[in-house]
Amino acid sequence: MKRTVLSALLAAFAVIAVAQTTRLSGILTDNSGATIPFANVILYQQTDSVLVKVETTDEAGTFVFRNISAGTYRLQASYVGFADLNRNDITLTAGAELELGTLALAPQAIELETATIKAQRVLVEVKPDRTVFNVEGTINSAGGDGMSLLRKAPGVTVDNNDNINVLGRAGVLLYVDGKRLPLTGQDLTNYLQNLSAEQIDRIDIITNPGARYEAEGNAGIIDIRLKRDKSMGANGSVNLSASQGKYNRTSLNASGNYRNKALSLFTTIGATDGHVFNKIDFLSYQNGLLINEIDHIFNGWQNANIRFGADLFLGKHHTLGALITANALNGERRIHNRMTIGKQTTPGQTDSILIANNFSDNTIRQSTYNLNYRFDNGQGQTLNIDADYGRYRTTSERLQPNRYYDAGEQVLLTEITNYFDTPTDIDIYTLKLDYNLNWLGGKLGIGGKLSQVITDNNFQFFDVIENTNEFNDIRSNRFEYDEKVYAGYFSYDRPLGKKWNFTLGLRAEQTDATGDLQAYRAELQEPPVELNYLNWFPNAGLTWQLAPQHMLALAYGRRINRPDYNVLNPFNNQLSELSYEKGNPFLQPEIVNNLELGYTLAYRYNFKLAYSRTTNQITRLIAPDDIDPRASFITWDNLAEQKIYSLNISAPVQVRKGWNAYFNLSGSHLDNQADYGNGAVVDVQAWTYNIFQQHTIDLPAGFKGEISGWFSGPGVWGGVFRYETSWSLDLGLQRKFLEDRLNAKLSVSDLFYQSGWDGYSEFNGLYSVGGGRWDSRRVALSLSYNFGNENVKSRRRKTGLEEESNRLGE
Repeated sequence: MKRTVLSALLAAFAVIAVAQTTRLSGILTDNSGATIPFANVILYQQTDSVLVKVETTDEAGTFVFRNISAGTYRLQASYVGFADLNRNDITLTAGAELELGTLALAPQAIELETATIKAQRVLVEVKPDRTVFNVEGTINSAGGDGMSLLRKAPGVTVDNNDNINVLGRAGVLLYVDGKRLPLTGQDLTNYLQNLSAEQIDRIDIITNPGARYEAEGNAGIIDIRLKRDKSMGANGSVNLSASQGKYNRTSLNASGNYRNKALSLFTTIGATDGHVFNKIDFLSYQNGLLINEIDHIFNGWQNANIRFGADLFLGKHHTLGALITANALNGERRIHNRMTIGKQTTPGQTDSILIANNFSDNTIRQSTYNLNYRFDNGQGQTLNIDADYGRYRTTSERLQPNRYYDAGEQVLLTEITNYFDTPTDIDIYTLKLDYNLNWLGGKLGIGGKLSQVITDNNFQFFDVIENTNEFNDIRSNRFEYDEKVYAGYFSYDRPLGKKWNFTLGLRAEQTDATGDLQAYRAELQEPPVELNYLNWFPNAGLTWQLAPQHMLALAYGRRINRPDYNVLNPFNNQLSELSYEKGNPFLQPEIVNNLELGYTLAYRYNFKLAYSRTTNQITRLIAPDDIDPRASFITWDNLAEQKIYSLNISAPVQVRKGWNAYFNLSGSHLDNQADYGNGAVVDVQAWTYNIFQQHTIDLPAGFKGEISGWFSGPGVWGGVFRYETSWSLDLGLQRKFLEDRLNAKLSVSDLFYQSGWDGYSEFNGLYSVGGGRWDSRRVALSLSYNFGNENVKSRRRKTGLEEESNRLGE
């Protein structure tokens, strides 16, 4: 027995000794013969696609895999700006040293799908058609949410009303997993604040989408991609995060995956509980009055969500998929609104004080359903068919007492109490087809999309008299918005020789929309607003590899931004009797022409110069009320024209071994022009800039540290609001335990509490100056545990990756 055991051990040691001499190597170059440093090279098992090892090329473009067991493998090489290279059926025998020679990567066309490699990824990847913000790779995302991550994303800014801008341009379209999210305004803010950062894998920022994307969104598309593991076998993870600022937030998320050669199942379940506060302070000069308005806003919520999907692999070329998501939120909102009213001639004296404490309960119920069929013959011919239905239901019930006091706030002069019941129902139907094939030495894409969005907004206004809600049929309405879009497109890209590549595309969209404002009194009824128009959206791109490690890219695109139900409904949504917002049913869609010139140095340093011109720019304006000299309101209108010039620079830098940094600098010049008559003129020009940086440092004892922050210069939000500088600094620490299955992150966000905003606006006789702060300084702890045999095995095979190369992905 002892001899048998000894013989087995000796045989095992002999096999290990032989395996350690096995070697696989090669050199990566571009099509001009120049070597490609720091490219990703991944080795998979040929039979089941299990990841074996990841390496990067050195400065000479050479990669080496050592200590590989005998077997048959598949090799994949990838780098920014190039199509992935795949080599199948690589057979290694025990003790062999196989040299693959020179492998050339082909330039990538402008319209790319982002490929995600499940290894250590850099924070930001700049690809030909998009910028990828790899959320999973940053420590400081711990305890955060979707909105806080967008504030950190390169080229993205979020204004004081949570409006999202890209490269200084408003009108961005938000997607989740490639599906358009129809929410806007406060509903969108609530959704993003309840989307845990631990559920997000990456954020794709597409500033100039191609023809196969819908043309909506002047600033392009932001696509939030949720986590999904594609490893073979069964695996999963559990994440618990908690953060503390003025108030606490907690979230618990779990995910599971199972995949074999015939079937893939995946699910995510999450729950959050959180509270946040905002403080807004404005001083307004209007009609000879001096009004100081202070708002203390408290939001609390409980949220639960689930996501379940399945892919059935029908042979080698066919895949049938289904995806269901559901989200339920219950929230409360408390606003303490205080306005002191006086005369400009006697600024130290107060005439009266209005206190309006708002109490509202809100719910969101959201569910989406997707069926997908995909055909891929492996030779460039693909067909993708998607059918989607989205159902969104929101409710809001709000009580608002308006109490007027004397200057000493001792005597109650008058009290007017209102109650609002404002449910909103949204139904979305879409059918989309995309077909691609190789044609005339290039790639041809054709497709179409049918979509319908039905929105039903019921705004019910009640006067509260002696604790009884009496319906006010003059100030109530029902607004129904039905939008149908019929779209078709073609795109074509191909190389022109070894150094040039071009892309052409054209998309046509026919829009039929009806906004029907139904009054509760016949004499107040107005005819529906009908919108019927056909728009053409061309796009073109040209890339030139002018020299090894030097590439230029020129891109043009035309896009549209249609007004949504929130900005069309003229219902007065009041914060108090003297402060409200209302929509504009006569808004026209805005059209933008975007032109971008990009330069890439050494395949990693990226420079982008952009110009955009927008006609009928939809913008947010603050103006005095026409009837009550004390009141002011926010509304939306079309600017005649907006021009933006912008520059964006991104640079990953290895300071030294174990210290990687990323820098992003964006700057823009904005010019807003409009004349509404009677002295209401918009003539605003402003420069602005934004700097983002992140440093990741390997520390002793297996710790990893992270320092990140942003600085935003002065600029303009909406049409006329000029904001001042703001900045934020975040710190993070990470350590993995239990053979990398347990990941612990500790972070501090907005350490110096400087991410608030300050500014002023001047329009149509109203001058306002003010600022706001929110619960941005927080300490967060996140714990993630990964389980499953295949998951653990795959992670063990990646052990040593960080030690062998700190430059992965640069």
